[in-house]
Amino acid sequence: MKNPYDNLYDVTEVHNLRDVIKKRVREFPENPVFLVKSKRGGQYEPISSEKYDHDIDSLGTYFMNSVKKGSRVAIFAETRYEWYVTYLATTNGTGCIVPLDKELPVNDVLNMLDRAATDIVVFSKSKLEIINQVYGKCASVKQYICMDDINDERFLSFSRCMSEGESRLAAGDKIFTEATIDPEEMTILLFTSGTTAKSKAVMLCQRNICKNLMSMFSMLYIDRNDVWLSVLPLHHTYECTCGFLGQVYRGTTVAVCEGLRYIQQNLQEVKPTCILMVPVMLELFYKKIMKQVNSDPKTAKKLNTGIKIANALHFSVGMRRKMFKQIHDIFGGRMRLIILGGAPVKPEILSFFQSMGFLCVQGYGLTECAPILALNRDKFFKNESAGLPLPGCTVKILNPDENGIGEFISKGDNNFMGYYNDPENTAIALDSDGFYHTGDLGYIDKDGFCIITGRKKNVIIAKNGKNVFPEEIEYLLSLSPYVAESVVSGVLDSVRDDIVITATIFPDIDEIKSRLGLDRDPDENQIMDCLKDSVAEANDRLENYKKIKKTVLRMTEFEKNTSRKIMRY
Repeated sequence: MKNPYDNLYDVTEVHNLRDVIKKRVREFPENPVFLVKSKRGGQYEPISSEKYDHDIDSLGTYFMNSVKKGSRVAIFAETRYEWYVTYLATTNGTGCIVPLDKELPVNDVLNMLDRAATDIVVFSKSKLEIINQVYGKCASVKQYICMDDINDERFLSFSRCMSEGESRLAAGDKIFTEATIDPEEMTILLFTSGTTAKSKAVMLCQRNICKNLMSMFSMLYIDRNDVWLSVLPLHHTYECTCGFLGQVYRGTTVAVCEGLRYIQQNLQEVKPTCILMVPVMLELFYKKIMKQVNSDPKTAKKLNTGIKIANALHFSVGMRRKMFKQIHDIFGGRMRLIILGGAPVKPEILSFFQSMGFLCVQGYGLTECAPILALNRDKFFKNESAGLPLPGCTVKILNPDENGIGEFISKGDNNFMGYYNDPENTAIALDSDGFYHTGDLGYIDKDGFCIITGRKKNVIIAKNGKNVFPEEIEYLLSLSPYVAESVVSGVLDSVRDDIVITATIFPDIDEIKSRLGLDRDPDENQIMDCLKDSVAEANDRLENYKKIKKTVLRMTEFEKNTSRKIMRY
């Protein structure tokens, strides 16, 4: 294999987020930076780079005339234009941005506002019920600004704040536009997913973000004419860095999805060329496509034959797009790049979409790495891997076992500053040599790709002392159409003094009904009969000490956090 870092793409150097937007205005002044809707179901309207830059400066000027420099500004809202404006109006001179998960309950919102010593809360009308319960209970908050015009004297109007800042700007006020930005100072504070008690506040500086942007886009080619559909929540650093700041940096256009139920409709309206997804989203598209294909044996045969021919004759992307036009039409007809992150992706699903003519790659990141640590390139990729370490990142395996598996640790300019007001956890995560301990286990293959096998905290220690990775077994179970979700754990059998590998499975009832030819829901025995076959197939691919010994049926979905990851404990 050639050097996978050959022919990296040229990128413009940026030192802070003000550089990012000002570069955008210089190079792409009229290129729309966003496509937004003023009302649900309406038409997408473009917002130019110049307008966005002007709005940032207007709101930032208001902020700095109403609170001191270095203030904390929290955003509590769905993805919308005002979110994008508030973010850079804060980081580009005002102080530190604190993006909050829009799905948080009252107690968590209040806790995070308190922990962050928040000065301003910018929120949307959709969050008014929670804000009403929070109002007056966080001593540090000086202003609540509503993105929507509502008749409530307790709250300031976003549009009026913008107007006031714009007037000051026009009168020559340069308090924001000429404010000093220290790229080493904390200007982003991100709470990790989890319960309030467990969530950590990750401190990032602008050097972290800018280095991540430059490294990431040196590995994947993004064209200024690309249009992205934003479907993931913006408080996640994956979407924020890669789907927002990265696109401002590269001169592309971001269309705001109206919500998960509108993805299909918005794909047809926007006809995007690129999208960021989490694996579960792509799996849903895959299942939908395969359900339609398999409903007609002739269609299934035609598709399988087409894939074999296209792969054997090394058809170009253009030829594949024509050959599999119906599938491309599902994504709007212009989709060329799908980037996956947040969880492992089944290699066969990646291969399927690649065979269709999509460039489909996955990356690996953590909030503490701002967020990308490794990424598959468009020229060099392995579907079973999480990608290559970003240029400028040193990735090592700590204490590898006989199979070369150990904990991934990393060092680079994208490493976070530490956990806010949490020196104990910071000392655990960042060692004295500056390496961040990710908590993820795996190995680096001969070509330099990172292969992740599981989470350190999830590992089951078998009686023979060997490590069992639940994620490996869960992946094998997921290959069965009858398994919707599963969690594998080690349960102590005190009588036998042994660890019993146990699979708790939430079944796919529709698939089981289809297999059994039922027009009613199957009973528990029928479900377990199907699942036993699924478990047996998984066990056939596992060594003895890894085999599932006990199966537990679960008839409801597993509880998940707001990132849609199963909460194991």
